[in-house]
Amino acid sequence: MKKETRVVLALDETDGYKAMKIVDSVSDYIDAVKINWPLVLSAGPDMIGRLAEITDVICDFKVADIPNTVRLIVENCVSRGASAIIVHAFTGDDSMRAAVEAADGKADIIAVTEMSHPGGLMFTAKHAEELAKMGVENGAAGFIAPATRPDRISLIRSIVGDKLILTPGVGAQGGSASAAIKAGADYVIVGRAIYEADDPRSVAKQICEDVKSAL
Repeated sequence: MKKETRVVLALDETDGYKAMKIVDSVSDYIDAVKINWPLVLSAGPDMIGRLAEITDVICDFKVADIPNTVRLIVENCVSRGASAIIVHAFTGDDSMRAAVEAADGKADIIAVTEMSHPGGLMFTAKHAEELAKMGVENGAAGFIAPATRPDRISLIRSIVGDKLILTPGVGAQGGSASAAIKAGADYVIVGRAIYEADDPRSVAKQICEDVKSAL
């Protein structure tokens, strides 16, 4: 993925037409768009390919299954034009290896270490360091760490070295783009603050400026 604005749009919009319109309007302020089940279930998996014609697409399906199922999901995402797929690390090293092998160098596998919402403190945060180490050992190209807890970004950075760190939780969840970048994030992930705004382009521009202030 390119690394220009450092902003990834989390597009959980469920209207396919509106989703495309938003991405068109902010495309020069984002490096990628992250899509999850809400958009795919409502507008269909062809959205991956349609969006990939505009910008890099991260399939945030938080894949968490046995190796064979992981392989099938990742292969499908890659064949539709995804640049990256987010998978859970807690399923273990065999599932992580299956994801990396299925991507076959055509897309990045991004492993979740710790989730950004308060509930993330209950389970994922307690094992984030182990999950990060396992991901590194098994070929993950990047990791998810929470913008809502910048100190955790710094911790994950100390474990994963120069691999990518993407940080959700900026905007509606209260995380700061500049704080996340200063803590060691490569990209900030912003959703509702942009796609629910009256003027998504203006908000995306403001977030880009906040990121630049931290570089």
